[in-house]
Order: sequence, then C-alpha cells, then structure tokens
Amino acid sequence: MHADMLTPYEKGNQNQTTTWNECIAFYTELAQRFPHVLRFEQIGLSDGGTPVHAGVVSADGVHDRSQIKAEGRTVFFNNNGIHPGEPEGVDACMALVRDLCFDPVKLAGLGNSVLLFVPLYNVDGALNRANTSRVNQDGPEQFGFRGNSRHLDLNRDFVKCDTYNAQLFNQLLTSWDPDVMVDTHTSNGADYPYTMTLIHTQADKLGYGLGPFLRNTMLPHIYKEMEAKGWPTCPYVNPVKDTPDDGIAEFLEVPRFSTGFAALHHVIGFMPETHMLKPYKDRYDSMRALLDVTLAFTIEHGEHIKQLRAEAKQQAASATEWTVSWKMDETNPSTFRFKGYAAKRSASLLGNYQRLSYDRSKPWEKDIAYYNSFVPSATVRAPKGYIVPQAWREAIERLQWNGVEMARFEEAQEVEAQYYHIASVTSRPNAYEGHMYHDEVQLEARTATFTVHPGDYFIPLKQANARYAVETLEPQGHDSFFRWGFFNSVLEKKEAYSDYVFEDLALEMLETEPELKARFEAWKAANPALLSDQDAVLGFIFANGKRHEEPEWRRYPVLSVF
Repeated sequence: MHADMLTPYEKGNQNQTTTWNECIAFYTELAQRFPHVLRFEQIGLSDGGTPVHAGVVSADGVHDRSQIKAEGRTVFFNNNGIHPGEPEGVDACMALVRDLCFDPVKLAGLGNSVLLFVPLYNVDGALNRANTSRVNQDGPEQFGFRGNSRHLDLNRDFVKCDTYNAQLFNQLLTSWDPDVMVDTHTSNGADYPYTMTLIHTQADKLGYGLGPFLRNTMLPHIYKEMEAKGWPTCPYVNPVKDTPDDGIAEFLEVPRFSTGFAALHHVIGFMPETHMLKPYKDRYDSMRALLDVTLAFTIEHGEHIKQLRAEAKQQAASATEWTVSWKMDETNPSTFRFKGYAAKRSASLLGNYQRLSYDRSKPWEKDIAYYNSFVPSATVRAPKGYIVPQAWREAIERLQWNGVEMARFEEAQEVEAQYYHIASVTSRPNAYEGHMYHDEVQLEARTATFTVHPGDYFIPLKQANARYAVETLEPQGHDSFFRWGFFNSVLEKKEAYSDYVFEDLALEMLETEPELKARFEAWKAANPALLSDQDAVLGFIFANGKRHEEPEWRRYPVLSVF
C-alpha cells in the first residue's frame, strides 16, 4: 500500500467510490510522478462537455501508439465506468495502475505488453451522483447514473454512435486494435453465492481460431485462477426460465454492447458482472482479481492471441459467406456445475400473485443446463464489395471511424449490382435508446443497373475490417445501420394522389398492367372488409402499380457488387 497515493476507495470504509474529479486528479499526479510508466491524457469531450481521458502503462517508457503497433506489442484494454453506478472497475483500475507505477516487480511483469485504459468512460453519468438509482444494489454510498447527458445508455451505443463518447470509443479501439478488452460492470437478476460472473465474447460468433481458444483455453484458465484467488466465478446468470435451476443461457452480445462490438474487430472481450447483492468490498476485491488474472493471461499468451487475430482477419478478408445474425441452439446445451440458492414462491403482500424469492439458508450445488452454443440464423453470400452513395454520410462516417478501407469513384459509371427491396419492417412501438429500432426485416434480393456518381464510395471486402462493414451494412445484421434507422427515409413514399382524380387512373392501370390486376384480385380476396375503404383500395393500387412507381421507395441504397 502506498500511503501517499491511496485511492478514495482505500481511504474510506470500502463502501465508497471515487468522484470524477478525484479520479482524474489521481491519474494526473501519477503521470507526473511516473512519466516513464504512465501517459495520461484527454482524448475528447463528452456530449455534456466533460473531458474524456485515456491512459497507457508501459514498462519501458514506450507510450506512442504507432511505435507500439509497429513493434507488434500485446495491448490489453480496460474500460471502466460505462455505467457509473457500477463503479468497482473504476476503483480497481486506479489501484492496478498505481501498483504498476510503484512496484518495479509488477511493472517488469508487463514485459513489452502495454495496458491501455479508460478510467471513467461515461463521465456525464459519473457527475450525476446520488444513492437512489440502483434499486437493488448493496453500495457504494454514492454513485453515478446509468444515462449520459443525453439520457442514453452508452452500452447500447457502440454501433449507432449517437454520443461523442461512442464516437471516441470507436476510434480509440480501432486505432489501438487491442488484443483483449475487459469492460467492467455490476449485474442484476437472480440471487446466488457467486460475487463474480462473466460475460465474454460469444465463442461461436467470435469464430475462426479465436473462438475455440477463448472457450477451451482462456475461459477455463480464468475460472481456475479466480477460484484459487477465493472468488469462484460462473458465466453470467441469464436464466432460460425464471431461476437458474432450469439452466442458463450464454449472453448473445450483439454489437451494440462492448463485447459484441469488440468481436467486429476480432478482439477477445470480457464483461465482468459482479453481483449487486454482495457488499461493495467483495465486488471490488473480485474485480481486482479478475483484472489481474486476465491481464496476466494476456501477457503470457499475447503472441498466440495476436497470431490468432491476424489469421482471423485474413480469413475474414477471403470469406465467401457471412453469418449476420445468430440464435441459441436449444437442442445442444452443455452443463455447468452451479452453486445456487433454493427458489421459493409465496403470496405477495402487494397484489394477487406469487412472488419469487431466494432462501440463502438452503444452498445447493448441481450440474445445470448451460446453453452456450449459437448457430447462424441469417447468412449472406459475400460480395466483392459494397457501394455506399455519398449521401448516406452517417453510415460512411461510422465506417471510417472503424478503419474500414474505402475508395471514392472519380467519375460516373454504370454498374450491375444486387440491391435489397425491403418487403416489410416491424419496428418497436416505443423509443429504444433514441431510435425506433427495427426488430424484423424481410428482404428481397434483386439485381439492376445503377449509375454511380463521382464521390460515391466503394468498400472492398478483401480487408482486415471486412467484418465491421458486413455486419453494419447487411440489413439483417443484429445491429445493422438499417435496424437502427439510418435509412428510414427510403421507407417513405414521397408522392401522393388526390382520390377523385386517381380513381379513374387506377381503373386504367388495372387494364394496362396485368401483373397489378392479378395482385389486386388476390388482395381483394384476402381483404374483403377493406373493399369499403377507399384509401385502402386506392393505396394498394398506387403502391403496387408501375406507372407511378418510385424506384427509391423501399430500395435499400447500399449496393452489393459480385
């Protein structure tokens, strides 16, 4: 312990967490005292105008990103405070960096690896301190708020990037290209004895050699070492029914979440989730242990991890098909030896229903079903590349933030390409993180000839960042730009009609367009009740006829070139 550089957590009663001001001052002083070990600097501003910082720890004084990448050094990335009400990672990281600065033996243990960290990511939420927003959590005494200054959850923002924080994160992760990432959290949900649970990048989705390495080598090592340190760890407790007794499912971390976003860049990601009902001291100690274990493993196996990542990028660049969405394989569960508490149901004192509770006096241990296998639910043939018209700048910006290689057309030309006609969309009835997210989308693949204009973008898929491009530009991707509403305007028909004029024109269209007439007859047979609704009748003919067709309506503007 270093008496002159104790963290606010260490100075207090082990039920307190740092403020943003204390945190930044702490690292600033460390960097001034140990410039050969720590570089700490502002990397941007939040939406609320608060500085966002990052730090780099190196054993030999090399902090320059370009040199670190040129020398092929292993990079371990620790992100903290994305949800400032879950702050044990913030406090644990402070102590970890301080110990590396003061202890030459621990520092030497880094070798030529480097520790990249964001001390407190959601700085706006960290400044919004209280002790009431975390309904079921046992400490600390004061903590920050989940939402940022735009009332957005940053752990849903990694693809849509509505916040400056997410834009910074996209560029930070892309430019540093870390090998392993740990993003620290606190869990909610069922009650059980474990203090630490763990979400990891889903191994089937991570794929290539990285997925098997994570599942068969890295995870067993982490569980074994955490047990040895006195912190038995289990997978994130995501019950398939009400309680863990019936089994748990691995978390399908789609790219809106940090671990799913990391997978787009072939980064092994972890999201440790300490249990909310455990004392803050226990949560802090288990988080520090998890950071130590994962950092040590990354240092020891860094060369192998880098090799697997390089191979994954090469294989992605030559892929002939892509899985763009996944589903749990319910027929193929494994098992996990789980420690739980007896669940019981009793009459509620609030209403006429049975409430769930857990009896800690009745612990149990047994093998439960663990659904950790995921299979493709939507696959696409890999094109040579995509054409993104320059008008769709929001998509282009995000592709650029993520290092996707692209070239601009210098002159107009005709290209034959595949496009998607959007047959139907089902959207959420209420806003989700500021968007009307599209849960279901049905597509029809069509081919046509298009004029490409000077300044439009061509994105080849023979590149290391192909995966990010595919999963964001294919509409069926879990977190595609389309699902988040970036292309909503193509779902709107722009021209309209006056019914008293169009009535006669509609009859003429039915006489001259046999395909329209056949579809209209089928529609009438299927919807007899709508025949008394003039808007419905004329609307069908207007939408399905060729004479007044709007080619851009329901045409997804990103083209696939094969």
